[in-house]
Amino acid sequence: MYQLSINNMTQEAFLSQYWQKKPLLIKGGFKDFQDPLSAEELAGLAMEDSIESRLITNHDENWQAHHGPFENFEKLTDTNSTLLVQAVDHWHPPAAQLLVPFRFIPNWRIDDLMVSFSTPNGGVGPHLDQYDVFIIQGEGKRHWRVGMPNANLKQFTKDKALLQVEQFEAVIDHILEPGDILYIPPGCPHEGYAVENALNYSVGFRAPDQKDFISSFADHVIDEEAGIERYNDPELAIRSSLGEITTQDKTKIQAMLSGLIHDEELFSKWLGTYLSQPKHDMDLAPLEDALVADHLESEIEPDDTIVRAGGVRAIYQNIGEYILLSINGETYQLSQNDLEQVKLLTDNTNFLFKQVKPALMSLEFKQTLTTLINDGLYYVEAWS
Repeated sequence: MYQLSINNMTQEAFLSQYWQKKPLLIKGGFKDFQDPLSAEELAGLAMEDSIESRLITNHDENWQAHHGPFENFEKLTDTNSTLLVQAVDHWHPPAAQLLVPFRFIPNWRIDDLMVSFSTPNGGVGPHLDQYDVFIIQGEGKRHWRVGMPNANLKQFTKDKALLQVEQFEAVIDHILEPGDILYIPPGCPHEGYAVENALNYSVGFRAPDQKDFISSFADHVIDEEAGIERYNDPELAIRSSLGEITTQDKTKIQAMLSGLIHDEELFSKWLGTYLSQPKHDMDLAPLEDALVADHLESEIEPDDTIVRAGGVRAIYQNIGEYILLSINGETYQLSQNDLEQVKLLTDNTNFLFKQVKPALMSLEFKQTLTTLINDGLYYVEAWS
């Protein structure tokens, strides 16, 4: 298990002083760091059809981005090359453990673990990200420069799939060694180049923009066949100008749209579904011999461990009269009496079966847990 130390700061101090405010170099964030996977294992993942990967080269400032899956790695040369694999936590359980120390950030904000392998001078060039990221140095060393946000920095493409930014003034300029970590807030320009063969682990966070939210909510309204109230104006009076859309018209239309947003049941179901949807495929193993809810306690021993599969997104909302549990885009309505067991499903990556037994008196919770296990979202490790 990885233990995170943020320069002897508390998590609360980090959030108040640095989160989304300024970058931070965390020396020795992970003591005696051991890589959870090798460069060879990473290359193996990059050969899989269902895993997103890229190979970026920068020979003589000729930047090129190649997209996987890869049949061979002849373009991964001895220098100036980087292999990046997205959502490694979905496919590699030991690597998924790297996310655990960062779970003081709410579940729905955590995105995935991207892993990169670079040969000397390999990188992706100076660029901006619109989300927070922790970059963990694994094997080897990498030279990083990080600046503060600057709206005047110009962005350009060196390759159609590679957006970069012009050179910037650095507030962090350091060579990272194994176990060192960089925290980079959104909009901070940064660039990193391998000094020697190097593995890096990027813990990224989700930051949907307004159009993402609106587009998804509109789709949900359509799917639920909601939003069927039609515009009406029984108070209509003669106007001096027939071409004008009046302030009263606009206010009425805004109220109609706002009414959908403020429909608690509609909005909450959409929010849980949307925020719990994974962006990438994952390695799930549904049970061949499905469990039956009524026999759950006879099939699983009290000291067996229930494990949440890597990449599974689990969140809940306390609505008041009930709880909405959302896992990988599916939402379940449960009793308030099951709150502590719901927290086990969402706040912990694993727990003992006996810890959820009190909630098995609830048919809804028992059926939900059975479904989650049968679908491979959670799995059972036998006690030994």
